[in-house]
Amino acid sequence: MLRFRLFVFFLALSFSLAAGLVFWLWPQAVAAPTMVTEKQQIDSIVIEKAKRKMKLYRQGQLFKSYDIKLGFTPKGQKTREGDGKTPEGDYLINRRNAGSKFHLSLGLNYPLPAQRANAKAKGVDPGGDIFIHGQPNWMSELPALAHDWTDGCIALTNQGIEEIWRLTPIGTKVSIRP
Repeated sequence: MLRFRLFVFFLALSFSLAAGLVFWLWPQAVAAPTMVTEKQQIDSIVIEKAKRKMKLYRQGQLFKSYDIKLGFTPKGQKTREGDGKTPEGDYLINRRNAGSKFHLSLGLNYPLPAQRANAKAKGVDPGGDIFIHGQPNWMSELPALAHDWTDGCIALTNQGIEEIWRLTPIGTKVSIRP
């Protein structure tokens, strides 16, 4: 009888853990829209900081444009961690994160070697983890924030990042202009 009770207990425990894992992973699986075909993907992204615009290009032609928000002190080049600036220059999308604390995120290869060397010469940390992403997950049901609010990333609406996520492969060129 004791063996049977232990068996039932461990069976119930295993089922509970498996169900919990499914529900924990489910939002991440749903949140990551699938990629489009290679022919439909974009070639490059141009971010115009002063205009708060992100433009997607396919075969050299403007495909779509989005309103964006930047770091909390966006003017100028990012030189150190915590300065609230969005970096300027030419980068590549080098990672995709469907489980981010923001709604989807596409990582940039910031800092570049020259930016690391410049920061090292000044004795500061150049920062890192610059992403194109949506709104914070905890506020997914609220409207997009109306002001520059990131630590240096490029933010847009959740609907916008879902569209960009589908169109943007690893290796996409990103040019961030003043």
